[in-house]
Amino acid sequence: MARKSKAKPPVQSLDDVEDEEPSTAPRMKMNTPCAWDGDTLVVNILGTPAAKRDAIGKTKGHQLKVSVTATPVAGKATDHMVKFLAEEFDVPAKAITVVFGRFNINKQLRILAPKKIPAVLAKLLQDAGP
Repeated sequence: MARKSKAKPPVQSLDDVEDEEPSTAPRMKMNTPCAWDGDTLVVNILGTPAAKRDAIGKTKGHQLKVSVTATPVAGKATDHMVKFLAEEFDVPAKAITVVFGRFNINKQLRILAPKKIPAVLAKLLQDAGP
């Protein structure tokens, strides 16, 4: 007699939950991983949770790859990413706003007046010009 296989539920990616609260920050459509909006740096992120270490990687399409060690549970990976990026950009964590993607791997962040710019983004911003 043949065994019936049970269907497995679809795997959710990095905090992929439907009850995401919308941000009041304006959403920017960009065809580069980052752009200036006044004194605010807007960055499109492709997140990787549960990584071996926190790291800013290369760009992939119109997104910057960022890996974090936190697990993707109830937005903890995104919260950890904001704290990690706050150190990288030399700003307080409250200066970073998650525009969208709090419970998803695809995110857009607004970083108010960053004091440091990581090398991969500095090159992109320099190539884009004023």
